[in-house]
Amino acid sequence: MDPKLLRILVCPVSKAPLKLSKDKQWLLCTVSGLAYPIRDDIPVLLESEARPLTSDEQLD
Repeated sequence: MDPKLLRILVCPVSKAPLKLSKDKQWLLCTVSGLAYPIRDDIPVLLESEARPLTSDEQLD
């Protein structure tokens, strides 16, 4: 994921900054507790596509 893009993306629920998961497949928001998928290098920032953060992701 392009670092410039990551700097401007925010969670659509909380408007908080997102961070890239360790496996680079998810954008994580610790404020809303959601993880948004990245498919074919495109972030899918839809609440309906998000999943809850795991306990490990919440600690990172």
